Amino acid sequence: MGRRPLLFNSYIFLFGFLPVAYLVFWSLRSASSRYVWLTVTGYVFYGYWDPRFCLLMAFSTLVSYTAGLGFLFAKTQRARNVILIIPITVDLLLLGFFKYTRFLLESVVDVAQSLGYSYHVAIPEIVLPVGISFYTFHTISYIVDAYRGTIRPTRNLFEFSAYVSLFSQLVAGPIVRFRQIEQDLENLGSADRARWLPLGISYFVYGLAEKVLLADALANLVDPALAQYQELSTAGAWLAMIGYSMQLYFDFCGYSDMAIGLGYLFGLRIPLNFNSPYKALDPSDFWRRWHISLSLFLRDYLYIPLGGNRYGRSATFRNLLITMLLGGLWHGANWTFVLWGAYHGALLIAYHLAAAPWDRLPSAARQLATFALVLVGWVLFRSTDLNMAANLLNTMFLPRGGLLIGDPLAWTTLLAIAVSWAMLGPNAEDIHRDFRWSDRHGLALAVTFGACLAIMAGHANSPFLYFQF
Repeated sequence: MGRRPLLFNSYIFLFGFLPVAYLVFWSLRSASSRYVWLTVTGYVFYGYWDPRFCLLMAFSTLVSYTAGLGFLFAKTQRARNVILIIPITVDLLLLGFFKYTRFLLESVVDVAQSLGYSYHVAIPEIVLPVGISFYTFHTISYIVDAYRGTIRPTRNLFEFSAYVSLFSQLVAGPIVRFRQIEQDLENLGSADRARWLPLGISYFVYGLAEKVLLADALANLVDPALAQYQELSTAGAWLAMIGYSMQLYFDFCGYSDMAIGLGYLFGLRIPLNFNSPYKALDPSDFWRRWHISLSLFLRDYLYIPLGGNRYGRSATFRNLLITMLLGGLWHGANWTFVLWGAYHGALLIAYHLAAAPWDRLPSAARQLATFALVLVGWVLFRSTDLNMAANLLNTMFLPRGGLLIGDPLAWTTLLAIAVSWAMLGPNAEDIHRDFRWSDRHGLALAVTFGACLAIMAGHANSPFLYFQF
């Protein structure tokens, strides 16, 4: 296998890859040449990790592009149905093979052995291609939208390949639908650079600060604490999970905000992916704010096709549970993710049943209660197996002594900043809603960027948590 993925928070990306990608892009004269260049940069970015998997992405791209062309020429509904089913099946089989083969085989062995059978099977070592979960959802959304007629499939292979391989969102989202950037792709290179360049820089530096100054700093405290989870006291377990809740948020939100900034640099408006989720007042509100692109994907391509809320309460609850179970499984091949999805499905159902009394509570109480419920779910999300999850939950809810935390001053200071920012402060969208460049803004960005570079110089670059999905 090759190296680690090319990270946004690395010197080689910031001072090597990105300047070259940007300068060449804006030196080109036609949209077609820019499509080709975005495709090239996407494959270089992806191939830096392991060039072999560029072939996999290229295959998925060609299959989906061909399906799009097929819809343009299909004469019957039956033909359209076949064109819909084949590429989606191919995409899901590829995703299933790389992501779930080992999980399925291990589960079969575990079940057989629990029933008393001496059953063993050779379990292959399968490398999960970085970003396959995300670009697979990109291609599926394109195929389904083309089938539904909500987009007109592009005839330009490089336009489509630029969309699939766009490096800003290739390996960890957001999940951008073709129709969301179709107009920008068609007019690629005609953006108002004088306005979008500073906006893109500001978004990117804001996201970099979330990642380097907060998420990575939290990781330095949270990871050692959770590495010895069996020794934690009840207070220590709660503090560690509060820290992880903030670490995960600022890590993934930081990546998404950097992706938005990179989009602006290349004339593409990538949609918001996080809208202050820890300000949510109920579980449903949380999913309107957390990983918005995934929530909307699951809603439009799974929940609504299952029937949504159109067939009564029981069917609605069933559809919610199925959607969240599959959403959990999408995150990873582990029973902890399945249970995490089931837990959130149960939360959504419970909220539907108790919405009236819940909504009468004070806003602050609803926000804190929602955060606490989400935090409990993060125990499942963070745990490497069910034993770790059970141990942590027991520690949190059955008071016991043990280790508290590491450096109390570092924990207190960092958690105070992170919690205040996440639960009370503005997000990137709020800050940039009426964006106007000023010297003071430029100075703040320069200082922030300099602080990030200084920290990056003294530490190994930390991968983004969602790369594993």
